[in-house]
Amino acid sequence: MTASAIRKWCWVHKWSSIVSTVFLLMLCITGLPLIFHHEIDHLLGNEPELPSLPAGTPVASLDRMVEVATKRFPDQVVQYFVWDRDEPNLATVFMAKSLTATTDYTGLTFDARTAEILKEATPDQYSFIRIMFQLHVDMFAGLPGKLFLGAMGLLLVVAVVTGAVIYGRFMRRLDFGTVRARSGRRVRWLDLHNLLGVVTLAWVLVVGLTGAINTTADLVLRYWKADQFAEMVAPYRGHPPVATPGSSDAALATGLHHAPGMIPSFVAWPGTLFSSPHHYAIFFRGDQAWSARLLKPVLVDAVTAKLTDTRDMPWYVKGLLLSQPLHFGDYGGMPLKIIWALLDLLTIVVLGSGLYLWLSRRRLPPEARLAEVESGCFSETAKP
Repeated sequence: MTASAIRKWCWVHKWSSIVSTVFLLMLCITGLPLIFHHEIDHLLGNEPELPSLPAGTPVASLDRMVEVATKRFPDQVVQYFVWDRDEPNLATVFMAKSLTATTDYTGLTFDARTAEILKEATPDQYSFIRIMFQLHVDMFAGLPGKLFLGAMGLLLVVAVVTGAVIYGRFMRRLDFGTVRARSGRRVRWLDLHNLLGVVTLAWVLVVGLTGAINTTADLVLRYWKADQFAEMVAPYRGHPPVATPGSSDAALATGLHHAPGMIPSFVAWPGTLFSSPHHYAIFFRGDQAWSARLLKPVLVDAVTAKLTDTRDMPWYVKGLLLSQPLHFGDYGGMPLKIIWALLDLLTIVVLGSGLYLWLSRRRLPPEARLAEVESGCFSETAKP
């Protein structure tokens, strides 16, 4: 590789890293507690506790829980009914001022067996995990914030790939994993930066790419509704919206009949973003580890409770759904969470050391900077 090519690779690596580092550090720091969000919520007392009841206690009806929620907040409308993925006896009714609201929602978590409210989450309640989640997802800036963080994730991928190319040339002069402990502090941090960058390379690529994919969730939903979903509800085009939906229990029964062997994940009420003005949209998930993240919609007429349509999600929605557990590492239990956390901490060290190397380099004399470039971005000649 010529000196000119090396300089170009170094330039791309440097600026892709510099532009994104502060935001990526924020993502790594906020992402760390999100890996253990269930455990932290339980420790802080934010997880509802199910009372002990005899085995085989039947579950309450959806209509009953919706009725309780509506009486509790009569000025709000029901948007979604969501079953807890890990505890089927926990279910949450989400409400808001309007059917299409995406913020300022109220969540009422029920004991699904007794229809008793175990927890209330109102818009003015910001738990530690909720704050970390909002910072990590969109920095409290909505869709523009999501897309901006997605761009930072793509810059991270560019920085990792260019860093690997540079490291490959750098290691021609040293054995793999060498840390020159007797050299200056800056050289030691350079070696650690390079070594940890290579060690975490595959994980950072996976997390960076899946994170960038996840930021497109709103756009993917809009495209799905304009594409496949529009075909599913085409027979209702021009019909007036349903003013008073029928029984959600009847709609669920129809959905269960047409999705055998699948588990209900959530129900979207007519008029919400995940449904149409004429349907209950019931989303089912697989009952196996590999299919638990994939959803299948069943559209049920909100008045007659008859099936309208059901289809497998298109490839672009499946890609989004599969990227989410890969990003957060929450599909393999506690051992995988610990591995994800350790890799996250190592990535924080890589990002921090890269920032230190850049800031300290700015204090070097011009001839030392030139020596770094000519030797492959950094060299032992450039000591503090």
